[in-house]
Amino acid sequence: MTATDLELAYDLALANRILVRHGVLDAFGHVSARAASAPDHFLLSRNKAPALVEPADILLHGADGSAGQGERLYLERFLHAEIYRARPDVMAIVHSHSPAVIPFGIVEVDLEPVIHTAGFLAEGVSRFDTRAEFGETDLLIRNSKMGASLAGSLGASSVALMRGHGSVAVGASVQHATYRAIYTEMNARVLSTALALGSVATLSSAEGLAADVTNSGQIERLWAVWGADVRFAEYYDTLSPVAASEGFPAGMPS
Repeated sequence: MTATDLELAYDLALANRILVRHGVLDAFGHVSARAASAPDHFLLSRNKAPALVEPADILLHGADGSAGQGERLYLERFLHAEIYRARPDVMAIVHSHSPAVIPFGIVEVDLEPVIHTAGFLAEGVSRFDTRAEFGETDLLIRNSKMGASLAGSLGASSVALMRGHGSVAVGASVQHATYRAIYTEMNARVLSTALALGSVATLSSAEGLAADVTNSGQIERLWAVWGADVRFAEYYDTLSPVAASEGFPAGMPS
């Protein structure tokens, strides 16, 4: 990996822990980034629970989802590979099973933006159902064909709901995709609460777009707060990503 890819590896490890802290990831789910050294490749952890991912776990994956020989890889790496192939603008992807979002993938109620921090949802949330094309499966994205179908359903949206499974959120950076995944979950919780109370006043498309432009300029502030909130940051912030390229520490403090 190049020095820039090593910095991305650091960000990906941090993103995994931030997303766990915010209830978006648990023992499952994953975060990837398009490789700086080879735009048709991407960086993704070896198969590991997100809360335990360290920079040294991040592997360079080929355009077909392949990685180092003998490595145990995430089964659903194909969803990352095919979204990157279909969307040159996407630089990072979060796949999660966040609990407040899943219900919107199994009912006919749209996941519309109701909080300004989720204004990006105003562009529309896509839906993907494995059963429509692949019949009765375990719902996992197990190969390139399924990944390409998901990417096609995502289209130009920033979020796609996966029936009975979870969702994907994409962004222009690791920080951006992490932001979108967290606020998609938060918006889903608020919307569910509001729907139980009565009719809901959602953001208009114009409001959502305007809010998204404003909030996208504040992601560095959020990232600083979120990073400080996990012990991972306290451990690794003593090292710059470039210094860490000499060899990431082997273990985490207990």
